[in-house]
Amino acid sequence: MASVRAAFRDECERLERVLRGLDDPALDRPTPCPPWQVRDLLAHVRTGAGRLVAMLAGPAPPRPEVTASDYFGAAKFAPEVDRERIDGARAAAREHPGAVEVAREFGRAWRATDAAVAAAPPGRVVRTRHGDAMAVTEFLRTRVVEVAVHGLDLADALDRRPWTTPAAAAVVLDVLTAGRPVPGALGWDASTALRKATGRLPLTGAERAALAAAGIRRLAFGG
Repeated sequence: MASVRAAFRDECERLERVLRGLDDPALDRPTPCPPWQVRDLLAHVRTGAGRLVAMLAGPAPPRPEVTASDYFGAAKFAPEVDRERIDGARAAAREHPGAVEVAREFGRAWRATDAAVAAAPPGRVVRTRHGDAMAVTEFLRTRVVEVAVHGLDLADALDRRPWTTPAAAAVVLDVLTAGRPVPGALGWDASTALRKATGRLPLTGAERAALAAAGIRRLAFGG
């Protein structure tokens, strides 16, 4: 938990610093996650970063049933779920239309999660909005994935160099590969590995073969 919580906190702090430097027109830029603009994607990230607060306030399932790697399955990206995700982010974005508000609300959301996690008993299990029973540590790993990978999308939209922290990149790759090491022969840096693993960069035939030989499946990813 300590290392995952540190990765979540560090990645969120880095994104918050970026947000504090944005002006209102930047929020209207298109993103690599159409039909979202920057404001919509940030609303999605903010909502995801704050989800654990309500989950920890609810009843605890008796045992975890899903890991972070299992969480990003095909059911999470069915058309009706995807439509709810898109529309929900757009509605949330309208609640805080200015750049100053966006930065403030993101900071409030992730800090509330960090405080709730710190107060949770060891081994606490939560129920996700999709019905999955997960250990808090495992669900927090999915939040690191959300913030870090969508951070790449935001960096592209804002014409910035990626700001992914090494700790977050390590957590994300561990989730996306289910703990298997990325073959060194591929020569990927962390940013390339994240983009390749989540479909943000295409895989060549040779790369697919190398990943398959290493037992790594490309995960669906969205939110």
